[in-house]
Amino acid sequence: MTPLQIGLIGCLLLFILLFSSMPVAVAMIVSGLAGFALIVSPHAATSMITAELFDTFSSYNLTVIPLFVLMGQVAFHAGISPRLFKTAYTWIGHLPGGLAMATIGACAGFGAISGSGPATTATMTSVALPEMRRYKYSDELSSGAVAAGGSLGMLIPPSVVFIVYALMTEQSIGKLFLAGIIPGLFITILFCLSIFVRCLRNPNLGPAGPKATWSEKFKSLNGVLETLLLFAFVMGGMFFGLFTPIEAAAVGAGGSLVIALVKRSMSWKLLHRILLETVRTSGMIFFIVAAAVVFGRFLAVSQIPFELASWFVSLPLPPFMVMGLIIIFFLFMGCFIDSLALVLLTVPIFYPVIQTLGYDPIWFGVLIVVITQMGVITPPVGVNVYVVSGIERNIPLQTIFKGALPFLYMLIVFAALLMLFPQIALFLPNIGH
Repeated sequence: MTPLQIGLIGCLLLFILLFSSMPVAVAMIVSGLAGFALIVSPHAATSMITAELFDTFSSYNLTVIPLFVLMGQVAFHAGISPRLFKTAYTWIGHLPGGLAMATIGACAGFGAISGSGPATTATMTSVALPEMRRYKYSDELSSGAVAAGGSLGMLIPPSVVFIVYALMTEQSIGKLFLAGIIPGLFITILFCLSIFVRCLRNPNLGPAGPKATWSEKFKSLNGVLETLLLFAFVMGGMFFGLFTPIEAAAVGAGGSLVIALVKRSMSWKLLHRILLETVRTSGMIFFIVAAAVVFGRFLAVSQIPFELASWFVSLPLPPFMVMGLIIIFFLFMGCFIDSLALVLLTVPIFYPVIQTLGYDPIWFGVLIVVITQMGVITPPVGVNVYVVSGIERNIPLQTIFKGALPFLYMLIVFAALLMLFPQIALFLPNIGH
C-alpha cells in the first residue's frame, strides 16, 4: 500500500475508535502510532512517540495552559461568577429578557477568566438557571441562553483553543488573544439582541424584572471591579508588550488568587481542591495535545495534508468558495467531535491549504473557533447542551437544543461577517504589533 492509502485507512480507524467512545487522546495515539509504524518502521514509531511525549510535557510554551486553567478554577470556586451575574442583572435585568441577557453578559465575563466553554456553561447553569426559573422564564430560552453563552468562553481570551492553535501553527498567542476580543464582544451583543427581539415579540418567554436605581447599579460594580481590572491588565499588558502570554497567565493566576484572598473566599481546603482540578484539567489537555502531535506526524508522512492542499488549490473555484467548503466541513464535523479535538485533528490538514490560498492564519484561527462554537450547541454532540442537561435533569435535551437554535443563527451571521470583513478579527492584532 502507498503512504496515502495507509493515511486514509488510519483516518478511518481514528473515526471508528472515536465513535466507539474511546477517549480522543487514546484514539489519536493508537491510529497515529500504527500508521506511522506501517509507513516508516515500528522502531521509528517508538522513537517518535517517546520524543513527542517528552517534548510536549516539557514544553515551556505549554506553561500558559495550567496557569490560565488555575485562573479559571480560582474564579469558579471563589464565587466570582455569581458576582458577575448579579452585576449584569442589576444593569439590564429590567429589559425584556433581561435576565437571559444578563446571563450572556456573565458568561462573557466568566469566559474571559476561565478560557473554557464547558466550565463557563457549568458555572452559569448553577448560578443563572434557578434565577430565571424563579422569574418565570421559559426553560427553552433560559437553557438555550446558558448553553450558547457558555460557548463564549472558547472565543474570549484567554482561550485554551487559541493557545493550542497557536502552538500547532507557531503563531503568536498574544495576537490570537487580541484577535478574539472584538469578535467575542460582537457575538455577545448579537446574542443579547436575539434575546431582546424574541422577548419583545413574546414577553412570556422572558418577563422583565424590577428596575434598579443608578445608585444600585454603580454599587453592584464593587463586586466585579477588581476582576474586570485584572482582565484589562492581563490583556492590556500583552497588547502593549509589557509581558509575554506566559507572563500574562502568571499575572492572571496570581491576581485571581490575591482577589480571592482579599475577598476572604479562599481556604486551605478550597486551595487544595483548586490545585487538584487544575492539575487534572491541565493533564487532560496536555495528553490530548501530545496525542494530536503524534497523529500529526503520521499525517505528515502519509502526505495527506499536502495532497489535500494541492487538490483544494487545483479546484476551478475562487479562494472564498474553497474556504466555504472548509467551513462546511468544520460545521459538519463539529456536530460529532469536541471543539478542542476537532482543532487538533484538522489544523494539520487545513493549515497548509489556507497558507497556499493566502489567508491570514490569525484570522483563520478566529474563524475556526467561531465555527467550533456552533458545534457545542448542535446535535448530536453539543457538549454545552449536555452540560446543562447533566446539571438540570428536568429539562429535556430537545428543549435545550431548540432554545440554542436562534443563537446558532447568530453565530452563522457572524461567521459570514467575519468572512466579508476580516478586520473584525485583525484590527487589534495589527495595532498591537
